[in-house]
Amino acid sequence: MKNYRAVDHLKFIIPSLIGIILFMVPFYDKREEIVTIPIAILSGLVETALADQLSFIMMIIISITAIGSIVIRLTGPSLLEQFPFFQSLFYVSPVWLITRILGMVFAIMVYYQIGPEAIISENTGGLLLDSLLHVLFAVFLFAGLFLPLLLNYGLLELVGVLLTKVMRPLFTLPGRSSIDSIASWLGDGTIGVLLTSKQYEEGYYSKREAAVIGTTFSVVSITFSLVVISEVGLSHMFVPFYLTVAFSGFVAALIMPRIPPLSRKPRTYVTEEAEDIEEEIPAEHNMFSYAYQQAVERGSKETSVKKFFKQGAQNILDMWMGVAPIVMALGTIALVIAEFTPVFTWLGYPFIPLLELMQVPYAAEASETILVGFADMFLPAIIGASIESEMTRFIIATLSVTQLIYMSEVGGLLLGSKIPVNMKDLFIIFLLRTLITLPIIVLAAHLIF
Repeated sequence: MKNYRAVDHLKFIIPSLIGIILFMVPFYDKREEIVTIPIAILSGLVETALADQLSFIMMIIISITAIGSIVIRLTGPSLLEQFPFFQSLFYVSPVWLITRILGMVFAIMVYYQIGPEAIISENTGGLLLDSLLHVLFAVFLFAGLFLPLLLNYGLLELVGVLLTKVMRPLFTLPGRSSIDSIASWLGDGTIGVLLTSKQYEEGYYSKREAAVIGTTFSVVSITFSLVVISEVGLSHMFVPFYLTVAFSGFVAALIMPRIPPLSRKPRTYVTEEAEDIEEEIPAEHNMFSYAYQQAVERGSKETSVKKFFKQGAQNILDMWMGVAPIVMALGTIALVIAEFTPVFTWLGYPFIPLLELMQVPYAAEASETILVGFADMFLPAIIGASIESEMTRFIIATLSVTQLIYMSEVGGLLLGSKIPVNMKDLFIIFLLRTLITLPIIVLAAHLIF
């Protein structure tokens, strides 16, 4: 063990403890009467305080992003050569430029209530601008600012060494990925995507690992799961519901990294030096001493409070401007298709015989909810709430949470991040998760009811 100064130990211990408390320790929120994490409580306070202004604020942020991207496209990236962060933020590919412009158009239409009802309705564009983007604004504000506490002071190094022997054989992932899933589980799936994206950009995950973690471990928070089960009128069954979610999600996490499209993602890194990440424990150490040494080593390198706040501010801008326009554009399109076309009903037809074979009551009605979750996770619960059978409502609610990928939030975030997945990947992953978890959920439902 190297001889570190007392201050080096404290540089690891204090920021990491604060990070754990903010992102991972459950607290009871008296205001909402739910158990959640401090980041979510802080976000809720901001969301409430700015409730009347947030739709306008998000429209302005999305518009500035789109206009800035158009200007940099026309003038060339050299205009921001002195500011590499803003250069990478505004200079995007033509596809993302069009997406940002669409996001701006939709946001302006919804805010000023102009244009077709299909876009400005409270169930489509309105749901995003007046509800979901409020949540994202507030979550990103605090998650972005305090994210360096989890990433930069040694906590990931500590957990990475301690959990590699579990994460590698089970999920083919480095130990540090466990932090992403814990933060998602207790806080919000968006926090998990965010953590994964930052780790990938810094070269700690390969392309395959980032894709696996982003689509498999950015799990739905306990809080949101409670909202879903309440919507279908079964909140008294939260414990069996969440145990079913956890078990089916665990099985999916074992299988998904080992089959295409995730298994075919390249094992290369963004930065060349990342290939040298060492997971073997040297002979002179045991697992705990090596984990602690790695953590203190990492924490001791952080010296500047100014750098902490600068990085936090960049995280916030990156999320607000990089993600919000994409969620607005793609989320609106997906919700319009779900609400105003029979596409998802047609897509549900092949599931009717499968559901009948599994003896699920109201199989035809349930089939309509199976793929609509790709647009928004809440839609299956809303559509399925009127089905008479408790067992069927239980299956719909549980499946919607284990499917994980939905375009109005996590899907849009993944596409807006640097994680190497595209729309086709996301739909295939969504479909595979559905096929893997559905039989497990139905079996559990038969045992419970």
